[in-house]
Amino acid sequence: MRFFVLVILSAFFLAAMSSLSSDPSLAGEEAREEKLFISPNSFQGNDTERINQAIQVAASKGLRVVIPRLNRTKGSASNTWLLDSAILVRDNTVLELNNCHIKLSDRCRDNMIRSANCGLGITDIRPMKHVYIYGVGNVLLEGSDHPRATGDSNKILGKRTYGTDAGVDGESQSGDWRNIGILLAYVEHFSIDNLHIKDSHCWAISLERCAFGRVRDIHFDMNEFKMIDGVRQTILNQDGLDLRQGCHDISIERISGHTGDDLIALTNINSSKRVAGSTTSTMVSGAKNLKGESDDIRNIFIRQISGYSCGGHHVVRFLNAGGMRLYNIVLDGLIDASPPGHRCKATLKIGDANPNWGGVTPLGDTNRLFINNVSSTSRHTILIAGSLTDSCISNVIRHADDGDIITYESGHENVKNVQLSNMIKTGVSTGNKAKPK
Repeated sequence: MRFFVLVILSAFFLAAMSSLSSDPSLAGEEAREEKLFISPNSFQGNDTERINQAIQVAASKGLRVVIPRLNRTKGSASNTWLLDSAILVRDNTVLELNNCHIKLSDRCRDNMIRSANCGLGITDIRPMKHVYIYGVGNVLLEGSDHPRATGDSNKILGKRTYGTDAGVDGESQSGDWRNIGILLAYVEHFSIDNLHIKDSHCWAISLERCAFGRVRDIHFDMNEFKMIDGVRQTILNQDGLDLRQGCHDISIERISGHTGDDLIALTNINSSKRVAGSTTSTMVSGAKNLKGESDDIRNIFIRQISGYSCGGHHVVRFLNAGGMRLYNIVLDGLIDASPPGHRCKATLKIGDANPNWGGVTPLGDTNRLFINNVSSTSRHTILIAGSLTDSCISNVIRHADDGDIITYESGHENVKNVQLSNMIKTGVSTGNKAKPK
């Protein structure tokens, strides 16, 4: 009887061990990882198709997508993921870029990454939630060797900015939102972290009507030109990070590097001619003012910024016009890192008197800006070209003998109730300066 019991127990033990050994979660590291995330290496098609298939499956299962360094296809492996069209993120996407190099192909006239709710012909954009894009290790997102189009919607290809589509029948002859690197529209609860972006075809990152998110640890490498087949070609509108209409409750931290245009820009400009989903706009969601507070840029925190504009533009720019408001903005820690002999126009520019942007905003449309800890070598340190009310500017150092710390380009009459303190030119301190009336 005892022998029979031992036989039964031994059989049970062997069966249990057999079932454990056949469990794919224990068959090796690769199988274990497959249960934790989805890799595009598990799918067929071109690189973009494989990544988008992985995102679709992962979002439905509540898993993250990991794009690894090695791009494995049948019989070969590459260190580059080449995009013919945009990576499309959707609700509940967690996209990890792990020590990988993602590059636009010469065939691509599209974004690097775009929220899937918007695009060509989409006029009614469905809001999305929970999109998280982050890099692990050394991650590079790079423009193509021969961009089909560059610049914003006001730039003509082949005349003001480079594009191999210049003169090609059936192709748009101006830039548009497809030239933007990472483009999110109507996305709430998001993050974009730890990326290196090089040679973007227009703005590297643009957020439209997004909220409750963060962008941090981004390094830009853009020059307003690119050497193509041994010839220096102009690439315009290479901003780093842009926040557009309706963005609110967003944190921006640790942004560095150099860009062709502004390093960071908060731009809120009304245009009824720019409709959603068209190729006539640099905004995929359209630039028309939706009225009310919904399209105001507000509640933005910007910290630890160090960089400069290769094109001699601005390090940070705040611009609102046409009835669009901008308020409750904290900018704390801004270093103009321009190299010797290279000066940006302004370390911080507020507003614009140019009628193309709507001219000087009415008093009160730009207010409650809290600007602190600024170091500048630009031609202007803080350039007020629009209006500004009910704000504080403190701890500003200008490392230049010429010019003033605050330039009132639009006149003192457009600045009201702005408190200045600790304004310093190298070797000369102005202490606390009376607020302009």
